[in-house]
Amino acid sequence: MEELSINGGRPAKRKPFPAWPMYDEKELAAVKNVIESRQWWRTIGSQVKAFEQEFAKYQNAKYALAVANGTQAIEVALAALGLAHGDEVLVPAFSFISTASAVLSVNAVPIFVDIDPDTYCLDAKMLAAAITPRTRAIIPVHMAGHVADMDAILDIARQHNLAVVEDAAHAHGAEWKGERVGALGLGSIFSFQAGKLMTAGEGGIIVSNDEAFIERCFLFSNCGRPRTDRTYQHSVLAGNCRMSELHAAVLRAQLTRLDEQIERREANAARLDRMLGEVSGLTPQRRHDPRVTRDPYYMYMFRYDETAFGGLSRQDFVDALIAEGVPSYVAYPAIHRTPVFRDGAFAPRWRSDDPALPDYNAVSCPVSEEIGDTVVWFHHSVLLGDEQDLREIVEAVEKIRVHATNTVGVA
Repeated sequence: MEELSINGGRPAKRKPFPAWPMYDEKELAAVKNVIESRQWWRTIGSQVKAFEQEFAKYQNAKYALAVANGTQAIEVALAALGLAHGDEVLVPAFSFISTASAVLSVNAVPIFVDIDPDTYCLDAKMLAAAITPRTRAIIPVHMAGHVADMDAILDIARQHNLAVVEDAAHAHGAEWKGERVGALGLGSIFSFQAGKLMTAGEGGIIVSNDEAFIERCFLFSNCGRPRTDRTYQHSVLAGNCRMSELHAAVLRAQLTRLDEQIERREANAARLDRMLGEVSGLTPQRRHDPRVTRDPYYMYMFRYDETAFGGLSRQDFVDALIAEGVPSYVAYPAIHRTPVFRDGAFAPRWRSDDPALPDYNAVSCPVSEEIGDTVVWFHHSVLLGDEQDLREIVEAVEKIRVHATNTVGVA
């Protein structure tokens, strides 16, 4: 039997996956043009404004505001809602931490809601019980590109007069019933961090059909200055979250190839679902809701059952996959289980004894906790390859399983 690569054997992956990030002459020429123009700042340049218009149109929204990163996009959007100290925002317990930490950064309180066990998105059936007189907003996360149940979420929001800001950091180009996500509620945020579906290393954007909301967002991203201000009339307390012209130029080029990449990822993900679905101990994220009419697949996620792999721990399984040439990661932990929430380490924004804060150690979101403990995900670049790439992923998984369940073992 072929030795595991982690033990010195030959990797199962015999050719590299497509490199990420991808670029070509479009990005090189765009950056060169900005450098030579000497207009590197959005206020005097044209690239950020052009990217905002192009991305808004792509997401079927009227307006967009580009910012420095996805975390700041959430913070700016929430600040624009006018939340008061102690107002509550409902967020899924399973997401990247920024979904919740951004709430704390605007002096509001994240209230964790459990997720659907199949889609890993916010469980709309759990929302009503989490609403209190202090609830002001909901942040559904389109996990790994799978759209949350926006019909149910928006219905609950209307009943309780709550704002809905979609966290679409994973969901560029995703569609719900044929309509692009982004402006299904009040607005949404997207991220352009290095691993995202289109990237400039960092970057973020807020999209909406509400012009007044976007203008409020602009204030909170631009040191409190309106677009037309020339006399330093700062009208709100705000930071500087502006995107640079260089980032926007790269992102304009990235946007031109997004559709083709999504088409390839969707097709390859369906193939990989079938192939890995035959491997005992692996259960892919469920993506069969017919209302999700386009799924860009930011991550390929699946549950890992270590009992089917001879008790091999999830971390050892991931380490062995990486050694075999498959870029793999353990899932985010449930947010309330991270040290910052366990320890109430919210200074300087909050005192740990603030009565508005719940006891996060008492939070119970069992599905989120189980998903955080068992899920593994592949980087989306694995879905940009060909049939051989997919076969080699499965070969790597099977190779590890055979070693783990036999006496050969995994180091």
